[in-house]
Amino acid sequence: MDDYDIVIVGAGASGVFTSYELTKLGCRAKTLMIDKGAPLESRLCPIKAGAVASCAKCGSCHIMNGFGGAGALSDGKYNITTNFGGDLHNYVGHKAAIALMEYVDEALCGFGGAEARLYSTAGSNLKTLALQNNLHLLDAKVRHLGTDRNVSILGNIFDYIKGDVDMVFGATVTEVEKTSEGFEIKTDDGRAYRCRDLLLASGRSGSKWVSSVCRRFGVPMKSNRVDIGVRVELPAEIFKHITDAVYESKIVYKTDKYNDMVRTFCMNPYGEVVSENTNGIVTVNGHSYADPALQTANTNFALLVSNKFTEPFKNSNEYGESIARLSNMLGGGVLLQRFGDLIKGRRSSARRMEKSFTIPTLKATPGDLSLVIPKRQLDNIIEMIHALDKIAPGTANEDTLLYGVEVKFYNSEVEVDENLETRVKGLYALGDGSGVTHSLSQASASGVWVARRLAEKYG
Repeated sequence: MDDYDIVIVGAGASGVFTSYELTKLGCRAKTLMIDKGAPLESRLCPIKAGAVASCAKCGSCHIMNGFGGAGALSDGKYNITTNFGGDLHNYVGHKAAIALMEYVDEALCGFGGAEARLYSTAGSNLKTLALQNNLHLLDAKVRHLGTDRNVSILGNIFDYIKGDVDMVFGATVTEVEKTSEGFEIKTDDGRAYRCRDLLLASGRSGSKWVSSVCRRFGVPMKSNRVDIGVRVELPAEIFKHITDAVYESKIVYKTDKYNDMVRTFCMNPYGEVVSENTNGIVTVNGHSYADPALQTANTNFALLVSNKFTEPFKNSNEYGESIARLSNMLGGGVLLQRFGDLIKGRRSSARRMEKSFTIPTLKATPGDLSLVIPKRQLDNIIEMIHALDKIAPGTANEDTLLYGVEVKFYNSEVEVDENLETRVKGLYALGDGSGVTHSLSQASASGVWVARRLAEKYG
């Protein structure tokens, strides 16, 4: 059994920045980071490699797991704001949260992100335009790295920390036991480790595992939400006046029919739609690149409806998974439908897709999203598309493409103190897997925060 002072479970944004900060501070603690995914250089989705036409449902999804986590092969957007992306400010304070996110931004720039533009909603007339049409643009600064530059930066961070932090990939933690001196953990590769401090940093894909550990040790959790929606793809020209100014526009709309909140999420100008595998369920997401040679003619973004449930129902993630399974059942993965077909109450067929002026960037199964997404959520999405059409004419065109489903799973919010430590001494919950953060910036910032607490402890 190998002995460590600190074991970090998860090599996503929070785990990576915990390791970075411990290394930078010269912390004397012996540290190990474990992830069930692959090293960065081995993370290649079979779809991207051209080996398969649709999701191969790998044992560990290369899009979701591995060094850098789900954020590694994503669009590389770091939003500096407390208006969305999590509740870290409720634990560390608003000023501290912003300062931590700006510190993360400085680190990213130092590792190769300095050429990436920092966008801001400040000084833009888009907020006024949105308000005039009953839409609300949330304030934020965003550094867009692009998937390609993001991978390069993470590679540089890996090189920086590898001499100070031990790393094990391709291993899943199967058992966690509390001891008088800390914790004992076992992995599915037959290895065991002892540590004094255990950091749960497994991200959204590890939310079920985090919940199981918390239940085992009696750590309270608050029920959270699940977001259900579609990935919209349309010609980049339609949103160009918005994306050129602010790049990532978080637009919120309250529907007339149900008084529900719908929001845009993860906007990718000149990007591509991708599939991802979360616990065996295939959903959809989007990426974009900094290199013009890799860019497409389309922009994609998610439209998500937030679902919060009351007693006695507590299984919000299972609700989202059941809807995603319907899509997988009908389409063998991701379903694709033209907006015009959806409005007319007919499925999109291969023949109709051949006539579409908008060329899809992801090979998906033409079908009928009304057979998958509940009526209330679908009505909200349709109403939101018509609302967006007022500030970005062309959004409601017949050939606007809708991919389904996109589901954002959130872990139940783990009860932690201002140090992100649970009531079990030495057990920390950070990043998106804790339910405290929901974004790359805040997840990374939470890692820096915990690392500084641990550096004080170990010297």
